[in-house]
Amino acid sequence: MTLARTTLFTTLRLLTLALACATSVAYADDYGDVSQLVRAGKLDEAMVKADSYLVGKPADPQMRFLKGVIQRNLGKQAEAIATFTKLTEDYPELPEPYNNLAVLYAGQSQFDKARAALEMAIRTNPSYATAHENLGDIYARLASQAYNKALQLDGANAAVPPKLALIRELFSPNNKGQHPASTALAAAPAVPVAKQSTPAPAAPTTPAPAAPTAVPAVVAPATTLRAAPAKPVGSDSAAQESRQVEEAVQAWAKAWSTKDITAYLGAYGKEFDPAGQQSRKAWEEERRKRIVGKTSISVKLEKLSVTVNGAKAIAKFRQDYRAGALAVSSRKTLELVKSGNRWLIVKESTGN
Repeated sequence: MTLARTTLFTTLRLLTLALACATSVAYADDYGDVSQLVRAGKLDEAMVKADSYLVGKPADPQMRFLKGVIQRNLGKQAEAIATFTKLTEDYPELPEPYNNLAVLYAGQSQFDKARAALEMAIRTNPSYATAHENLGDIYARLASQAYNKALQLDGANAAVPPKLALIRELFSPNNKGQHPASTALAAAPAVPVAKQSTPAPAAPTTPAPAAPTAVPAVVAPATTLRAAPAKPVGSDSAAQESRQVEEAVQAWAKAWSTKDITAYLGAYGKEFDPAGQQSRKAWEEERRKRIVGKTSISVKLEKLSVTVNGAKAIAKFRQDYRAGALAVSSRKTLELVKSGNRWLIVKESTGN
C-alpha cells in the first residue's frame, strides 16, 4: 500500500498487506479476503469484513493492522493513528505498527513524531532495514527544515543554499532512479502475530515491486561546522542537559506504559538501591511481575520540572497511574546521574 501522491517523501514506502503467520487456515482466508478487497479498492466492504472479524477476536493484531490501513486509505487519518497507536501499546514487540505511525505523522509534517516512532521500531527490531531507511529520509527532511531556519536567521550564509539544494535534488520527483512519487514510508512483507507457536499457511501475498535503480552519488563540497559566537559557559549546555533528563524521564514513563520491561529496568542505573531491605534482583523480579502481568497500564506525567547540577539531576512531577480499575495520582521525585551519554535513575521517592 502507498500514501497519496506527494513529492514530500519520494523514497518512503508504506507497509504492504502481505500478512503471514495466521493462527489457522480459516484465519488466513479472512486476512486474504480483506487484503483482496483493499487491493480492489472496495474499502467499505473491507472495513465491514474486518469489523465483523474483530467482534469475535478483538485483540487480533493482524486484522487490527489491516483495519488501520483501511482507515488510512479512506482518509481517516486520526482514526488510523489511533488504531496503530493502540497496536503499539498492546503489542510493543511488533515494529510494523510503529512504521505505519511514522507514515501517517510524516504525511502531516509531524517529523519529530515520525522520527520517534521509527526509533521505537528500530529499538524493537534493530535489524529492521525498512525503518532504518525511513529514518534516514526523516532525518533528511528535518535537516531541510533546519537549513531553512538557518537561512531565515542568517540570509547571508553562503554555505547553507548548496546543502538545501542537495536535499531537494535527493527528494525531487524528477530525479532519475528515485522511487515514483506515489510511494511513501518503507514496506515490510508481513505483520507477525505475537506469541504464536504454530504458524499456518500464509495468506496470498502481492508480488514485491522491482528494486529501483540506484541514485547516482552526489558529492557535497567539503564543509566544516561553524563555531557558535562566544557565550557564558554552560548557558546552552545546561539547557541541553535539562532536555536530555526530561527525555529520559518521559522514556521511562513510556516504557512503563507499554510494558516494555527491558527498557523500563534499563532506565535504572547500577547504583539504584530499592527502598527497604529488598535486593536489586528481588526488586526487579517484583517489578517484572507487576508490570508484565497487567492487562493495560497508563503512566502520564504532569508539571515535570528538572534541576541539573553537573552529572546529577532531580526530576519532580505529578504521576497519574492507571491499571485496570486502579487509578493513583501522586507527587514523585527521581534522582538521576549521567552515565556516558545517558541519564539513569538512582533513587525514586513518592510524596515529595
